Order: sequence, then structure tokens, then C-alpha cells
Amino acid sequence: MSIHPHEFWQHLEAPNTYASGPGAVYQNGYPATLPDGRQLLLPIRALPGGDGRAVASLIINQAAFSVEDALADIMADHWREAQPDVVIGVPTLGLPLAQAVARRLGHARMVPLGISRKFWYTEALSEPISSITSPEKGKMLYLDPRMVPLLTGRRVLLVDDVVSTGTSLAAVLRLLAKAEVTPIGISVAMEQSARWRDVLPRPELVRGAIRTPILTRMGDGYVDADAPPA
Repeated sequence: MSIHPHEFWQHLEAPNTYASGPGAVYQNGYPATLPDGRQLLLPIRALPGGDGRAVASLIINQAAFSVEDALADIMADHWREAQPDVVIGVPTLGLPLAQAVARRLGHARMVPLGISRKFWYTEALSEPISSITSPEKGKMLYLDPRMVPLLTGRRVLLVDDVVSTGTSLAAVLRLLAKAEVTPIGISVAMEQSARWRDVLPRPELVRGAIRTPILTRMGDGYVDADAPPA
């Protein structure tokens, strides 16, 4: 089965549409599985370095609205019983998900972090940030000082699209600590491998709607690098 690049992230397929698990070889994409068994086919991206490793990619603002809705439903369900008071969104692709999760939790608004500095932002509420997909140096993350009263003493849920290496979320947590804010949880659409568990101070706070592994090249396809033998 072939799929064009623009067709990824557009359809949720029935359970077991694609083979997965030990022994599976992935060529056209990696099928991430939702809690109800439905599958979302994600494109495979080779990691820099040429060592044959790759990851499954999710670009939420290119996904069908139905896919975004399904992931946001799961994310909100994960944290509804915890009753967060405020949702914080991480730019850039965490922002639409943060809005969607906040709405589902009955909130009237959410608090966005920013990477575009406004003149009233302060250095005291800023932190350098980079990610696996945006590794450029010099990018800064900001918390609008006017938003701090909304967060002080509140139960805060942090929302991002993907956690991969954990470096960008670690920077977010350092930024929030400068405002004396400690999230009760971190909600992501996708946990991309488990590398982030050694980077984040409290990995048990993270819950993802879907999970994907590190993949490694085998012949003309990829296999799960961490899966036990079939």
C-alpha cells in the first residue's frame, strides 16, 4: 500500500488495519495506535547522523481536524479527574492542542507561552529552547508577565504536541519554575520514544495520547529498535 506525503495524518483507520508489534517491518509509515485500537499512519523521518535510526512524525497543524479532535479528546480524558484550573500551551504546535484540551475541560481560556518577544516581556521570564525538529540556537521561550496571576497557586496542566528527547519540555519547566509554577501534569499528543524519561525531572507526570518508538533501518524498511524478537 502506497501513500502520498500529503495524505499522512488525515485518516483514523480501523483496528489492525496495519500490522504492528514485534516482527513488523514498516515501509510506508508507522501505525500509531489510539486507546480504542484505531490506527493513525505517521510518516517515518530518518534522524540526522546517518546511523539508520528514524522516528514517526506528527505535525498536528497538517492533520485532519478529525484527527486533532480525536487526540484532544484522549488528552482531555486523561486529566479530567485531576481537575486542572489552567491549561498552558507550548508553542508552536502545542497551542492548538492546548486550546482544544482547555475547551474540553470547560475552561474559558488557556495561557500560551510565546517564542515571539513582545516589548513588555522580561528576561526574568524567558528560557532558551530547542527541539529535535527545531534545533537552531538562540531561540527563546517567554511567559507573558501579565499571565502570572492566572497561574499562581493554581493547578496547572501543561500541553504540548510531542515529547521526544525531552529537552524542550525541560526548558518549559525551567521557565515555569522562574514564576514559581509547578504543573500537576504534562499532556502530549505523542510520546516519541522513551528518551525523554531520562531528561525530565518527573517523567511520571507525562501522559500521551499515542506512543511511537525509535525505529531502525532493516533492508528497505524500518523495525522497532526496542521491540523484542517476534
